[in-house]
Amino acid sequence: MSILSILEPASTTTPRPTVARLVTGSVPATVGSDLLVPLADGRVTDYANFDHGASAPCLESVRASVEAALPSYASVHRGNGYASRITTQWYEQARAEVHAFVGGRADDQVIFTRQTTDSLNLLAHVVPADATVIVFESEHHAALLPWPADRTVRLAAPSSPTEVVTNVADALRAAPEGPRLVVVTGASNVTGEIFPIAEIAAVARAHGARVCLDAAQLAPHRAVDIEQLDVDWVALSGHKLYAPYGAGALIGRADWFDAADPYLYGGGATTAVTGDAVVWATGPARHEGGSPNVIGAIALASACAAITKHRDAIEQHERSLLARLRTGLAQLPGVTTYSIFAEDADRVGTVCFTIAGLSSTLVSAALSAEYGIGVRDGKFCAHPLVGHLLAGSPEHGTAVRASLGLGTTREHVDRLVNAVRTLATSGPRTEYEDTAHGCQPVADPRDLQAPRIW
Repeated sequence: MSILSILEPASTTTPRPTVARLVTGSVPATVGSDLLVPLADGRVTDYANFDHGASAPCLESVRASVEAALPSYASVHRGNGYASRITTQWYEQARAEVHAFVGGRADDQVIFTRQTTDSLNLLAHVVPADATVIVFESEHHAALLPWPADRTVRLAAPSSPTEVVTNVADALRAAPEGPRLVVVTGASNVTGEIFPIAEIAAVARAHGARVCLDAAQLAPHRAVDIEQLDVDWVALSGHKLYAPYGAGALIGRADWFDAADPYLYGGGATTAVTGDAVVWATGPARHEGGSPNVIGAIALASACAAITKHRDAIEQHERSLLARLRTGLAQLPGVTTYSIFAEDADRVGTVCFTIAGLSSTLVSAALSAEYGIGVRDGKFCAHPLVGHLLAGSPEHGTAVRASLGLGTTREHVDRLVNAVRTLATSGPRTEYEDTAHGCQPVADPRDLQAPRIW
């Protein structure tokens, strides 16, 4: 019997009870799991969030941590009042929590940033002037673009994990003498496939090179351990880790940090300033100029603690849902899914697909308006990779990405598969038009204006 014949019909009136959100074990609860959204036909349904890869919802435990911190919120490090002392302790405890979350070495620094993009730009700022940077064109733009063009080697998108390692080895062998840095993603933000990080690090070590791991898409779903992987830096984002309070982190070796000029000139980055000289701080403070995002750091640490506590349940939850989603989509005529390596490659909960004859923009609009499903369409800030993957599909320049997470249920997966099947066989139920706000139903009856909440 086909799996499609036993999929449950999508609920379009009443959200499922909270207990139905758990596949096995216990996963952390998210804020907004009971969100109801309007449909173009006048009905209301619970929101099926398949856009975790862009920004994950806030964990309930993270919200509770932030609310607990707010009454005594104050500046850190430079105040002696009670609130400042308490807040400083929480800020440094957050640094320790993030350090533990990625299995940092004893002397690794944790520098709080805005997000992965900021972290990788910080690393680009401290890379020695004579360093060669090696990066795959399959990377997210955040990892692809910050490096000096005249000292960057861009490798073509690989076709297998073996080719990843071989190409890195060849590039390092051909690189000039001097410092060398390999920048690689942990999991593709387009296809979810996991790269062979430990093997890359071993090759880098053999050639005296360093490795930076972009863990933005990996850390929310799988454990990351700096020592075990033998990488030099890890970059991650709070908004991918269910802590959407504007903080990220760059964790790793201190020598390049301490040797470079501060990332931000200002208060906190100095130890002494006179009329003709400045003594810059060493350690994380050197690159955390200005008043830091304390609440963001606390939120990030709270999320790291929750994910660590529930890691096994999270992985089991996501593996089950991903298998159900990929099996369902694979049986749909006219639907093509994409992989960098192969269909059986290990991956986190992300699927990239197209529907024959339908633009990705129309597909995402119809999924939202007709089924209450949120996906991402476009090139996902990975233009070279999407161009490579879709090269054999001339009718498509962009794709649809469905990325699941803690807010996803079996019913959501079944609803998405059924919706894609209907779109592939019958097309949208209503007529759509391109507007200044994107593709929307003609005479859309939904009220999509967001009144101010302050």
